[in-house]
Amino acid sequence: MAMTPAIGSAQEQASASDATTLDRIEVTGSRIRQVDLETAQPVLQITREDLQNQGYSSVADILENITSAGSPAISRASPLSSGEAVGGTYIDLRNLGPERTLVLVNGRRLGITTGGLQDVSAIPTSMVERIEVLKDGASTIYGSDAVAGVINIITRRNFDGAEASAYYGQWGEGDGEVERYDIVVGSTGERTSLTFGAEYAKESPVFAPDRWFSRDTFPTGPNSAPIPGGASGARKEGQFNFNGVNYTLRRDVPNLDPTDFASYRPVDPALDQTYPGEQSTVYSGIERKSAFMNAIVDITDNISFETDLLYSDRDSYARNAGYPFQSAAFANSAGGLSEDSFFNPVGEAVSYIRRGWEVPREVLNSLTTYRISNTVRGSFDFGDSRFFDWDVGHLYNQNKGVQISTGNLNTLNVARATGASFRNADGMLQCGTPDNPITLGTGPNACTPWNPLIPFGYDAENSLADPNVQAYLYKPGQALSETETRAYFANISGTLFTLPAGDLGVAVGVEHRKESGSFSPDALAQTGDSTDLAAGPTGGSYSLDEIYAELQIPLLADVPFAQELTLNLASRYSDYDTFGDTTNSKAGFTWKPIESLLVRGTWSQGFRAPSVNDLFGGESQSFEFYADPCDSVYGIAAGSERCLADVPADFRQRANTPDGFSESREDQSDRAFTSGSNPGLTPEESVSKTLGLVYSPSFAQGLNVALDWWNIRIDNTIIGDLPTSVLDDCYVRGIESRCSDPTGSRFTRDENGVITSFFYAGINAGYQETEGYDLDVNYSMDTDYGLFRLSWLNTYVSKNELKQDNDDAIPPEQRNAFSGGAGINFRLRSNASLTWELGDVGVTWTTRYFSGVKESCLSVADYPELCTDPDYTAPDLDGAISPQNRVGSNTFHDVQVRWNAPWNATVSVGANNVFEHYSAPMYSNPASGSAYYGGYDIGRFMYMQYQQRF
Repeated sequence: MAMTPAIGSAQEQASASDATTLDRIEVTGSRIRQVDLETAQPVLQITREDLQNQGYSSVADILENITSAGSPAISRASPLSSGEAVGGTYIDLRNLGPERTLVLVNGRRLGITTGGLQDVSAIPTSMVERIEVLKDGASTIYGSDAVAGVINIITRRNFDGAEASAYYGQWGEGDGEVERYDIVVGSTGERTSLTFGAEYAKESPVFAPDRWFSRDTFPTGPNSAPIPGGASGARKEGQFNFNGVNYTLRRDVPNLDPTDFASYRPVDPALDQTYPGEQSTVYSGIERKSAFMNAIVDITDNISFETDLLYSDRDSYARNAGYPFQSAAFANSAGGLSEDSFFNPVGEAVSYIRRGWEVPREVLNSLTTYRISNTVRGSFDFGDSRFFDWDVGHLYNQNKGVQISTGNLNTLNVARATGASFRNADGMLQCGTPDNPITLGTGPNACTPWNPLIPFGYDAENSLADPNVQAYLYKPGQALSETETRAYFANISGTLFTLPAGDLGVAVGVEHRKESGSFSPDALAQTGDSTDLAAGPTGGSYSLDEIYAELQIPLLADVPFAQELTLNLASRYSDYDTFGDTTNSKAGFTWKPIESLLVRGTWSQGFRAPSVNDLFGGESQSFEFYADPCDSVYGIAAGSERCLADVPADFRQRANTPDGFSESREDQSDRAFTSGSNPGLTPEESVSKTLGLVYSPSFAQGLNVALDWWNIRIDNTIIGDLPTSVLDDCYVRGIESRCSDPTGSRFTRDENGVITSFFYAGINAGYQETEGYDLDVNYSMDTDYGLFRLSWLNTYVSKNELKQDNDDAIPPEQRNAFSGGAGINFRLRSNASLTWELGDVGVTWTTRYFSGVKESCLSVADYPELCTDPDYTAPDLDGAISPQNRVGSNTFHDVQVRWNAPWNATVSVGANNVFEHYSAPMYSNPASGSAYYGGYDIGRFMYMQYQQRF
């Protein structure tokens, strides 16, 4: 990406008419307005030109592709994601979690979910003037959440004229169409400025059968991921268990009597195969409508009023295969198909499995955002050459969401429909018995019989293809969410007095903020009588008062080995009504030993307050993918004394497979696990350190090189536990508190060792630390053959470790260069961009590089070709072997060609991933529903865009 190097970038003036402050600007990461753009902290600037030249259709896309960004928290490639945040895009700087990256719009907070996530997809591309990414902690300036960094989206203002643009693109397979249309108009007068814009964008979904890595022609492996040459998942259509054998209807013979046991045969793994991807999206669809307005009125020569308005409406769509219903997995239907059911072929109750292919699971998420920010700002001078800028304002942001889900069964109705039934005098199948019939229909006291043994596509009465059966069994789910952010603020900055080396700058400010939120699933989901994941309501709020102060102290200037030496100090006091108060401070310096070299560094404290969901979230259920370390085949602690105390020697992990045994180390639970909140959580605390060089040699005009070392450590982390982590801590690492902790995570097993329940909640424990280097090289050269611009941006991570306990004897988990279900921790990400412009023609070529990673092997015995390091071990595994497979690096190439037409228009055509490169399959399913990383391109994407200026 062709972006400005990591030197401070300017924020626009509040009032162009205020000549005394024309050269004093505010840099993201500091409240003190200053003339010099070079700052102590590294700042990456993404200009409007960058947005247009990269060919991305949204702000979210370009931010996800910067080198310091981690794996997407909620990927569009994961159709089974659930909850209020699904459908949005949340940027994760430094792979520390999106809840630790603060997103601002014009220096003010973007609204959040109840989990503390900020959705950048709500920002229309047409309103963006530039984006500044502060790659350093900034809690002293902006408060909570600015642990990994800050993204400041600066909108267009003082616009005069009109422009309209259209964008259209699609993948090389002819699907996933993306279209965007926007218009911006503005008028700037002597004392007023008005800028208005509107945008419509639509990204169509891509379906799994249309990609080689997710289509049904590939057999499946763990987590429903394709394995070359392996065995695929069972159909789960009309299977029932009788005398320990699974039977299914002989589908190759028409007009069989499904009530006759002779019509059935034992399940044949070679025949009864399918893949859920036949019905799933591999990339969800999104539709956005938005409008924004900026208005500035100069009340006097030194006082102005500014208002920013934003409206955004986002709809997203994802689909997954019909629900794989197992009667034994739910209390309501545990009795299976009743012996008194008309459809029972064996005369005794039998458990059954039936995937609802006829009714795929679909999730529609709608989010409406209203945002208004009003600010009165001004400036005044005090004495000779001492200027002060002030602002007072109010911010209100509201997000209202509606989630509609289909394809989940009402388990109470399933139990009734598969209970006793008979054929009545009219020849109709009816629930109940002749002596005690139940009314036909879908009402509260009615019932429609169902034969769950009829497979998909087979014509038989009362199968799942019957609309009456569908209407009775399937009920749409609805969940509502709403969050509000209210803030009142006042700031003043200026020059206290002049020192020999320059002006002593100061900024102070106060802020009052209140965050409130709620998430309410419908009644059926809350009762747990649905195959939709049970979830309790979330609701709560917190408020805080804050005050901060910042000093910029020039120590030396224009002396040998110190063209400049400046110290920056800041501190912020925050008082929350939930956990109490906290104070965080920061120190930074800039030193220019010579004019062409800048040395900079920072040390800063930070914090992240628990979110509404952390503190007040209701319990929710999920069928988690997990690995049981006591599994006798794949368990990394199998046969250990700890395991043998809880499970038999031949224990196998119960999973979502026909025979009840896992086919790999990690598989999906066959029972819903429960997660919840913890009102006793306290804030995370962090320390960030940076040290860097910026070199702009005089002998190479246009060359700028920036190298920054960074380190972030977060203590007292709020950990969203995972079942695998809990089990490994208990059985592998020997942490007794993780085996049964009444205040945190705990699980139970039956006499056979099978996990029957699992509860896990957020806890304060351990730490997370990451460290690395950013290298940015930018060079521009104007020649007779055109203007050449080179940008090479790199992020190298040398350390990324997580410790989820407070036991010093237990080593931390090493995450650097590893892949897991939540995403990938790349060691190196690199973007190189070369632009050539001559007259009205321009070309940009971009290369995006992702280093290789390791992931857990499927099976050393069954798939040795997919296990490069079968004997891998590490200190955090306490000597245990954890076989790993190395997946190589990936490089994607993008190209754009554009022409500035003489009628004041620009026409651009381009292709991202022009060589149609694909990654190797990744069976750890990082941020994806298939064996492919959700952050990679899923093919060649071609586009064209037209912009007309008036």
